[in-house]
Amino acid sequence: MAISNVGIVGAGQMGNGIAHVFSLAGFDVLLNDISAEALENGMVSIKANMSRQVARGKITDAEMAAALARIRTTETLSELGPSDLIIEAATERETIKQAIFEDLLPHLTPDTILTSNTSSISITRLASRTDRPEKFMGFHFMNPVPLMELVELIRGIATDEATFAAMKEVVERLGKTPASAEDFPAFIVNRILMPMINEAIYTLYEGVGSVKSIDTSLKLGAHHPMGPLELADFIGLDTCLAIMNVLHEGLADTKYRPCPLLTKYVEAGWYGRKAGRGFYDYRGDEPVPTR
Repeated sequence: MAISNVGIVGAGQMGNGIAHVFSLAGFDVLLNDISAEALENGMVSIKANMSRQVARGKITDAEMAAALARIRTTETLSELGPSDLIIEAATERETIKQAIFEDLLPHLTPDTILTSNTSSISITRLASRTDRPEKFMGFHFMNPVPLMELVELIRGIATDEATFAAMKEVVERLGKTPASAEDFPAFIVNRILMPMINEAIYTLYEGVGSVKSIDTSLKLGAHHPMGPLELADFIGLDTCLAIMNVLHEGLADTKYRPCPLLTKYVEAGWYGRKAGRGFYDYRGDEPVPTR
């Protein structure tokens, strides 16, 4: 399956990062979102991130210009239909993802491969709502996409070998490393990472340590580049809660119960960096712990 043009649904942090790496790797990209403002903001992010790569000598000005020229934007979802590959990178809510795929179906070519960048939702279940479960896969990029080397490839129960092989080749063309994961809640990375973050929140909730002491302990004591609470803010506390809920519901094990403090922060709208507040307050010159 020769993949040359790619449709991406969602121009947020993940979607624009995916568009960034595909365009640099020589793919033609059509980036979709429901609003012109989201598309404009997505392109601003792509240009800023590529400019940083130029400044660091990772790419040339000519490579940046060529990559940006390969990206088009549209507010019309159906225009993605002729793409060889479609990557859904919308909000981590199953009903939204299902609606996107259902709206796309009448416009697809017979050979179009459908994928989801979901970090936790069942690929088999998403695929079952389409007309091509054999050509449907999980295609999970890590955040931030331009910097992170890994892509999880998740086969649903019906995914055929040709689709898996095609997606593995695409990942390698992007210069990233594929990791094959089975279709169980949260796959590999988040199955391990999110309970660690959740436990760090319990450690804060129970008063074992402060935000600063917990993050410092993991950075210096375990040599993590970011503390778990800082990382949670970076990922988005709403996303962390959604993944913990998928783990808790999908595996029916109390060890995955989301910490009540995580739920409380999400209820307050304190989602982390993107909201200006989470376990840190980002509204000043320097982040300040909120507990």
